[in-house]
Amino acid sequence: MNASLRLSASSLRAHRRRFAGTFLAVFLGVAFLAGTLVMGDTLRASFDSMFGDAAGGTDAVVRSADAITTPGESQGVRQPVATDLVRTVEKVPGVAAAVPAVQGAGQLVGANGEAVGGQGPPTLAGNWITDPELNPYRLAEGRAPQRSGEVVVNRGAAEKGGLSIGDTTTLRTPDPVRVTVVGLATFGGEDGMAQVTFTGMTMTDAQKYLTARPGEAATIQVRAGPGVSQRELVDRLTPVLPQDVEAITGQESAEENNEMISGRFLSVFTLFLLVFSGVALLVATFSIHNTFAIVVAQRTRENALLRALGASRRQVALAALVEAGAVAVTASLAGLAGGIGIAAGLQALFPAIGFPFPEGDLVVTGLSMALPLAVGIVVCLGSALLPAVRAGRTAPLAALRETAVDTSGASRPRAIAGTALMALALACTLAGVLVSPSIWAAGTGAVLALVAFVVLGPVASSTAVRVLGGPLARLRGVTGALARRNALRSPKRTAATASALMIGVAVVSLFTVFGASLKATMDQTVSRAFAGDVAVSAPSFGAGGSGLSPRLAGAIQDLPEVDTAVGLGRGVAEVDGEGRALTVTDPGALARTFDLGTVDGSLRRLGTDGIAVTEREAERQHLTTGDTAHLTFTDGTKETFTVRAVYGRSELAGDYVITRAAWAPHRTQDSDTLVAVTFADGVSTDAGAAAVEKAAAAYGNPEVQTRDAYAQSSAGGIDMMLTLVYALLALAVLIALLGIANTLTLAIHERTRELGLLRAVGQTRAQLRAMVRWESVLVAAFGTAGGLALGAFLGWVLVRASDGASDSAFAFAIPPAQLAVVALVGLAAGALAGLRPARRAARLDVLRAVAAE
Repeated sequence: MNASLRLSASSLRAHRRRFAGTFLAVFLGVAFLAGTLVMGDTLRASFDSMFGDAAGGTDAVVRSADAITTPGESQGVRQPVATDLVRTVEKVPGVAAAVPAVQGAGQLVGANGEAVGGQGPPTLAGNWITDPELNPYRLAEGRAPQRSGEVVVNRGAAEKGGLSIGDTTTLRTPDPVRVTVVGLATFGGEDGMAQVTFTGMTMTDAQKYLTARPGEAATIQVRAGPGVSQRELVDRLTPVLPQDVEAITGQESAEENNEMISGRFLSVFTLFLLVFSGVALLVATFSIHNTFAIVVAQRTRENALLRALGASRRQVALAALVEAGAVAVTASLAGLAGGIGIAAGLQALFPAIGFPFPEGDLVVTGLSMALPLAVGIVVCLGSALLPAVRAGRTAPLAALRETAVDTSGASRPRAIAGTALMALALACTLAGVLVSPSIWAAGTGAVLALVAFVVLGPVASSTAVRVLGGPLARLRGVTGALARRNALRSPKRTAATASALMIGVAVVSLFTVFGASLKATMDQTVSRAFAGDVAVSAPSFGAGGSGLSPRLAGAIQDLPEVDTAVGLGRGVAEVDGEGRALTVTDPGALARTFDLGTVDGSLRRLGTDGIAVTEREAERQHLTTGDTAHLTFTDGTKETFTVRAVYGRSELAGDYVITRAAWAPHRTQDSDTLVAVTFADGVSTDAGAAAVEKAAAAYGNPEVQTRDAYAQSSAGGIDMMLTLVYALLALAVLIALLGIANTLTLAIHERTRELGLLRAVGQTRAQLRAMVRWESVLVAAFGTAGGLALGAFLGWVLVRASDGASDSAFAFAIPPAQLAVVALVGLAAGALAGLRPARRAARLDVLRAVAAE
């Protein structure tokens, strides 16, 4: 053991530069993983502290007991409680104060006329609570609202909208309300609750604009007297509350709000970054393995001499693993420090790019340090295991032979195994996406396809490099021919080097194809389902924003340029015990503006007790025209509706349609998410859109878009997602570049005598540099081509699997322009990776190189 340690230490000191690329690969992978975990812990702790501070004075919250949750939503919709209940609560022993809290959707319009927020985080409005202990917001500047039309705005929203105290603007509730900003507030010491915006109004205004009926509030906030705990207060409140009303502790309410605003986002955000950390570490695995495989091949004679002098197989293999362990530990420890630096950088960067996360010290837990350290060491040692075993198997007689690089790889057993794996991958994939839709089967096929690509890499590399390098030999002459021959020298090495880049390019291509398919799906959906000329749209409550005024559709309908204007509102109810979203609209106008497919029954005859259902939902609920469906609304009312129409398509119209008259008794804050407009005969799109924009200006200036523009904006978030994906995957591509550069550097060391002979027979330094660079480009071209093919295949699998798992029809699309850019970036990456090894090769002393062993 001691001999192995001394041997490893001596080898590391003598060959430090050999492991520079491995060190960097492990360092970057561990740093990204550690930074992700530290950032997640920091944000979680900051949000917990912020919500805890904000709700510190609220000891109990009284609210409706039942909530209706629709598929895809984590927070249910609750019915308001009566404000008269405050008097009952105040009489309970131990209650120091109780105030009603009205809350709804209210979106501010900034000084530039654009809505503030609304593309994701909620935009909230409510009454300004005068009791400072029960109000989660603290007045930072100005004063509280005292008269109708006065509001307090959280400081972050005011800054984003360019608003200050004394400014007058519009608040969409969704009906437009002219308001004057008289105060700025903070939440838990921050300028806002993440990106959530809040507008505080007088109690009279809040009930007028945010509730369906006077005398209602979302909750009642309760403060306990001295010596009364939160749990004790809830226990005292529960017996006096009506059956459909409940009380929860202030801590439970804060935790729910934290989960609603930050919990789900942080989970997705952290998982998103962890996935890319995994991709980076997977790419690093190939680079690390390749480095150790080359080092072991180069030290064949050295290992054979050790074996001839009496070293056992175990000692030689252990010496190689100790070297890998030393690199793993030092690189992983450095990666932990780098990860803390990355987290600190992200914490400073997010506010600058519009993500005002709470401030706070970095939270570094034992898990966030131990897990990346363990992963880095395991990845490095696991990557070096096979080369170490191979080193231990070196025969003593190998000391009598010239050192040779492993040229195996394109063997028949490998070709058979790879082909079998590929066949199995195709079988699983096709079964999972075509025969019997299954995400698990499709995912298994995708993983097997990745493994098959790696196994077949050495088999395919020879043919691929010959094909890709064919034009190079003709265009660059002897230099190009030598570059191609060097890339062909070791198929296994070429494939292993290219595999790291292949995985990075494959993931980039996968998301590129999937993003293009989502856009094509949206275009297809709008083109097929939307028969109108323009759309007036706004985010729904669940996606931020306040929606559109229900009166807007009527105002547009009155225009002489308009034939039909129909607004689509949203409601919720339990349909036969299951929470479902309802589309609230004029069914007759809906049929004229949207393509609903085949309609069985009559949409015009829904009335106040009729409902229309899609064919899919009708089959699921075993309903047909004439059947009855039992609906339970958030106010607890149970009503029986008759199915009067079954229609085919639901992409934009939703699965359930009822009239506004049927929804009116149960509505809370009414709004539309979309107004579809069809122009009268002879009216041009420009003239019609101008008239609609003029009418919409009085309702808060919502965006008016043509059908094509509406489809593009609906898919606008996809480009943002792809930009983030590309930025994160740059790390994986960087690690792949390090792998290519490290492999070429080691190969130059291995070919020192050969390069010296080439220089001796007349090759110039420029030709030598070009030969090494073109070899790097060929390796990168092979990895890029394989990555594009694999990424396109995995993109198809993901689209088809999503199609089978979803009720919507997904369109598959390959974007040639974007994939061409990916290919060019891959080739440029190869050229960049070859610069340093090429310069090093050109600096070799000819006489020393010729004399080298």
